[in-house]
Amino acid sequence: MSTALERLLSILDLEKLEHNLFRGQSPLEGWQRVFGGQVIGQALVAATRTVEGRPAHSLHAYFMRTGDPSIPIIYEVDRIRDGKSFSTRRVVAIQHGHAIFSMSVSFHGEEQGVEHQIPMPDAPPPDSLPSESELIEKYMEMAPEPIRRYWRRDRPIEVRPVDPDTYVGRKTGMTDQAVWVRAAGKLPDDPAIHRCVLAYASDMTLLDTSLRYHGRSVFDPDVMAASLDHGMWFHRPFRADQWILYVQDSPSASAARSFNRGSLFTADGTLIASTAQEGLIRLVGPLEKNRLSP
Repeated sequence: MSTALERLLSILDLEKLEHNLFRGQSPLEGWQRVFGGQVIGQALVAATRTVEGRPAHSLHAYFMRTGDPSIPIIYEVDRIRDGKSFSTRRVVAIQHGHAIFSMSVSFHGEEQGVEHQIPMPDAPPPDSLPSESELIEKYMEMAPEPIRRYWRRDRPIEVRPVDPDTYVGRKTGMTDQAVWVRAAGKLPDDPAIHRCVLAYASDMTLLDTSLRYHGRSVFDPDVMAASLDHGMWFHRPFRADQWILYVQDSPSASAARSFNRGSLFTADGTLIASTAQEGLIRLVGPLEKNRLSP
């Protein structure tokens, strides 16, 4: 298990302060704001710890303020309902006395019913693509400095882009992308941990999809990008430490907002989760980028 994955599991192991009240930490890695996937994952942990015997099947979240990585985040869980088949929780993340994030989570026990799914699109298997170390060696000297710093950082999720040239060149007119993802090491067997780790990973590349059409990147100095909301649906069992193909597209961008969708498949083609997200895509000057927030 990589050091970064150990840190991720550590920050997902929230401290219980009181009934329905939890405290989470952020890794001290020099980021100016908290990564959205971290807050999603921690909020899902908080909600899950208040439900017995039912796995989460969907979540709907809103990002309201920029998170401060230098101080803890308090997660308050509202036990809205425990019905015969479903449980509903609402989680609010708080810093500096203000809500920075809210999320509703629904839990449902397993039942038998009709089944179907969309097919997984054709994609090269992950073992045929460059590993992260090979990607750095082959492509990074041609990439902009912010991208080189990002890929050289030890991260808890291993990512193998189906089209590595995306991270070097300036391709335009493409509204879709696909990447293979998995945890950078073996995870505990608890299915709840795998859901929380995948929820964390689901925010890593989704917003980038909308910028591909314009040949832009979240690393561009005049681009301010931030997740506004995030929805996720868990369909079938999976392990987040095995390769998952994350297929993403961006149907629309307008009014400084972009809409993005994702489908996550195991290597054998099983659809295990879906995502949807709207993000802020604002073109600003370099100085404005540092002071503006959603």
